[in-house]
Amino acid sequence: MTTLDSVPAAPRVGDHLGRYTVERVEPLPEMQGTLVLLRHELGARHAHVIRADDNAAFGVTFPTVPQDSTGVAHILEHVVLMGSQRFPVPDPFFSMLPRSLNTFMNAMTASDWTTYPFSTRNEKDFFNLLAVYLDATFFPLMRYESFRQDGHRFEFATPDDPTTPLKLQGVVYNEMKGAMASPGSVMWRAFGKALYPDLTYANNSGGAPEEIPNLTYEGLRAFHAAHYHPSNAFFYTYGQLPLARILDAIENHVMAQFTPQTLDVSIPDQPAFDAPRHESAVYPGTDVERGAQVLVGWKLGHSSDPDLNLRWSVLSDVLLGNPAAPLTRPLIESGLGSALADGSGYRDSFREGAFAAGLKGLPAGKAAQVETLVLRTLEEIAAQGIEPELIESSLHQFEIAQKEVSNSGYPYALGVMFRLLGPWMQGGDPVTGLRLDAQLERLRADLAQGTVFEPMLEGLLANPHRVTLEVAPDPASAERAEADEAALVERLSADFTDEDRARIVADSLRLKELQGQEADRSVLPTLGLEDIPTAAPAVTYHTEQPGRARVARAAQPTGGLTYLDVQLRLPALPDDLLDALPLYTFAVTRSGVAGQDYVSLARRIEAVTGGVSAAVGVGTPPDDLNAVRLAVTFSGKALARNAPALVGVLRDLIAAPDFTRDRLEQLLKQRLAGLKASVVQAGNAYAERLAAAQLNATGAVQERFSGLTALATLKATVEGEGGLDDLLERFGRLRDLIRTAEPLLALTATPDDLNLDLTPLTDLFSGDAPVGRPAPTLPTRAPQARTTDVPVSYNAVAFPTVPYTHPDSPALLVLSRVLRSEYLLPELREKGGAYGGAASFDPREGVFAMSSYRDPHVARTFQVFKDARTFLNGDLGERELTEAILSASKILDPLTSPDTAGRRRIYGDHAGYTQDLEQTYKARLLAVTLDDLRRVMDTYLTPERATYGVVTGRDPNSDDLAALGLTFDVQAI
Repeated sequence: MTTLDSVPAAPRVGDHLGRYTVERVEPLPEMQGTLVLLRHELGARHAHVIRADDNAAFGVTFPTVPQDSTGVAHILEHVVLMGSQRFPVPDPFFSMLPRSLNTFMNAMTASDWTTYPFSTRNEKDFFNLLAVYLDATFFPLMRYESFRQDGHRFEFATPDDPTTPLKLQGVVYNEMKGAMASPGSVMWRAFGKALYPDLTYANNSGGAPEEIPNLTYEGLRAFHAAHYHPSNAFFYTYGQLPLARILDAIENHVMAQFTPQTLDVSIPDQPAFDAPRHESAVYPGTDVERGAQVLVGWKLGHSSDPDLNLRWSVLSDVLLGNPAAPLTRPLIESGLGSALADGSGYRDSFREGAFAAGLKGLPAGKAAQVETLVLRTLEEIAAQGIEPELIESSLHQFEIAQKEVSNSGYPYALGVMFRLLGPWMQGGDPVTGLRLDAQLERLRADLAQGTVFEPMLEGLLANPHRVTLEVAPDPASAERAEADEAALVERLSADFTDEDRARIVADSLRLKELQGQEADRSVLPTLGLEDIPTAAPAVTYHTEQPGRARVARAAQPTGGLTYLDVQLRLPALPDDLLDALPLYTFAVTRSGVAGQDYVSLARRIEAVTGGVSAAVGVGTPPDDLNAVRLAVTFSGKALARNAPALVGVLRDLIAAPDFTRDRLEQLLKQRLAGLKASVVQAGNAYAERLAAAQLNATGAVQERFSGLTALATLKATVEGEGGLDDLLERFGRLRDLIRTAEPLLALTATPDDLNLDLTPLTDLFSGDAPVGRPAPTLPTRAPQARTTDVPVSYNAVAFPTVPYTHPDSPALLVLSRVLRSEYLLPELREKGGAYGGAASFDPREGVFAMSSYRDPHVARTFQVFKDARTFLNGDLGERELTEAILSASKILDPLTSPDTAGRRRIYGDHAGYTQDLEQTYKARLLAVTLDDLRRVMDTYLTPERATYGVVTGRDPNSDDLAALGLTFDVQAI
């Protein structure tokens, strides 16, 4: 890894760096950085954050304003990454994934912008990726075949037989068919259309499946010419690499090839409504009893106004930010629905912001009742006033957010980019997205003078630009969509001649030929094995053991925050408590404690912490996949001044949780709604769990904790007789059992804050009960399919392998990366039209899996899985092996930050995954050969060891599957 010894000095305002002029230099004290804003002679804007962070980042963002729902911006995002002038291979983006040590690579399309970001800790890698990204976005080849592959195309069911049925295909087309089966996606698209009917937000920037076939190749190219120009570009860089070198690279690769151009991609204001409106939309679904949502939303002022943006953000948090919030609580306790509607809260992603609130988990036809409830509750809040304590608690959360530097879940470097992009692209001040001190100071001054938020609510209620939107399931929608697609194909092909059909066959065969050609990837930059860090990350911590509890303390530069984790390894657990455990951890932080009801606890958590959580984990030691261990972990963070209060909250959650029947019923209905929605978004993960559950105890437990079995168990509890009372009794037993667990506390803080008194927690635990080893009954070994309301499929196959310490484990990890990049992505995505195809191997769980995502096929995909071994006999060489090892090494060396580094090392060491063991694993990884890959596949990935899972829209059994020896046990979700 390449890093610099010191952070470069910032340039001065007025300095010229080539054809760039420095327009502003602003300190960012909360993140210990400096923002430099520059403008190029061509009009390009560039924001550079100088900060002592070895994870360097880049992004180029273009305002994109589609005028229809053909998905032109989204399809263009795909096509530009499919070959460029300097890198004319078919898939430079996917080819670079394994040639890089990136910590993030992606591209994404929003309603009014498209962005191309990456981050990496390696300097050479940064400039490699920069070259590829710049050439892709500004000089794409935009081949016709790329448009047909990822956009849309006609194709016969048998591509070379024009007598077989004609179908629509395309990666984005299939992706959006799956996306628009999600009620959350339908709600978001419908909300933009309802509130801003005259603007680009009324269009589906991702592409409405019924409109995508209207996009022409010429229209795609014209959209690129109108939007992807330096004059319309917002560049972003971050880290400690020299700014001048970065700008020189951009100048040489891009700017020198362009002349100034005037582009108008501005978005006007939406004309105000004279009166509130009511709109509705449907999605394919059968849950007519609880599948509807109602959202009441208003258009607000410009989201680029920093004071307005902050105040609506704070007010939204006050009203909806926790279960006790004054708008959330009445909505949920009304019993009308089970959870807040998708889209609830303040949204600054539109040019003019929006505020909305509503409910989901409803039967259809409840729009008027929800609207009345929302309006009446807001009227009462405005009349009665907002408690100052609630406002102060919300401001406390903003203070934490300003101070926290975390890579947990997402690189901090790119989080900074998205914070400044909002105001920057709307003509506002990008500094206001990163530094709230001036806005907070003005807000506090206004609060000291009188009320602030109550007049805002009064103005909201008087605002006629309001929409009440109902999104409801339509059981006939899926069938109607199929009929509509067939009718669309029939209409578009009605005048086809024999020559037209022959052309479709020729185009299909041409595309297949191109997909089968071996690309010369040597034109792409790459890293080598010598660039892989060989040392596992070291973190210094010290431990103590006051009684049964062990305490580990790690000093980290946390910026004044304290992080505390209490991991409790559970003793032997009766089987009837196993299914209750994930429900317990979901409910415990959302219920009451120690004489406080859930409202009081929620306010207490908001006032003194940055959030607390509870989670259940499943693990095994590095040398034994059968020695399953369960642990419940309570976690929280707080400003250092509030750390003792955090200890008190965690103590009460562990020692004195208080569950009530009414509150538990609310929570379980919320949980059920969330799990149901997640199936459409993450069907591949559910399919993998279905398959892995049949392999070993870890897989079986994971399926009962977070798979479709967990969903079925929760549904039975919510809807069955006596389920809640039985669960409350089991919660009582779990509470007592948790107090007998083996505790390990991990404290991460600055050196000055590391001596926090933890005895209120450590004193809770006594006894010597050994850590238990659950041995759940494995499901019957048979291919499993679950059907739900989706127009696509999610397919998976899984195999049992070896534990972490086994010499073959690194080869299996490398094999997963080879199959993913060299075989499954081309076969399933490029040729098969699925949105994604993957192979995965978790060295700690010992399960190898292959899966597909938003896939139009079932039988074809399982044939692809079966043929993976034949692929390994093909022309694989050192390039493929090196790239797979590079890709695998990223999994072993994840991006950490002060909040996660200590925790990861402490709990890894305690579980047996020590630094020495990790370094041994990496050394074995670097020594893997192609022969090793073929050997481990022949040993572990054989048909008789395989288990299968499918999540799909209909019974997948067919003659084609039977020919593969597969007959699925089919159950409806």
